[in-house]
Amino acid sequence: MRRAACPGSYDPPTRGHLDVISRTAALFDQVHVLVGTNTAKTGLFTPQERVGLLEEALADLPGVEVHVFGGLVVDYCRTHDIDAVVKGIRGAVDLDYESQMARMNRAMTGLETLLLPAAPEWSAVSSSLVRDIARMGGSFEQFVTPGIAARTRVKLDAGS
Repeated sequence: MRRAACPGSYDPPTRGHLDVISRTAALFDQVHVLVGTNTAKTGLFTPQERVGLLEEALADLPGVEVHVFGGLVVDYCRTHDIDAVVKGIRGAVDLDYESQMARMNRAMTGLETLLLPAAPEWSAVSSSLVRDIARMGGSFEQFVTPGIAARTRVKLDAGS
């Protein structure tokens, strides 16, 4: 069985994230979507809330599991017999950062990383931009699923 990991902060999960995960699921038997915490970002949803959002959005995709994780991705992958990490790439900045991470992961453990170019319609979409647009009352619904959009509005209304 071929397994892949798709790590990210997913705060909130965007249609770009879901596209990369579904494309990964077409290539691997099992996909572990790993919800981590990025301390450099101001989060909207807790890690457990993000797991729930992803589980709902990915419910019809066989072989996909969603987990909260902490620590190094390479350690998680070793423990769970995962063959590769798959990351989406939106542009040159992502490519530079993810290439460095891929080289380090391979140097530490031999774990391979596959970099998938973002679909053109999602290449400008990031969770940070979606959060900013939503916080300012803008229209962000086209970048997330209806369920994620509704929960984002509820979360922001509760915080006001």
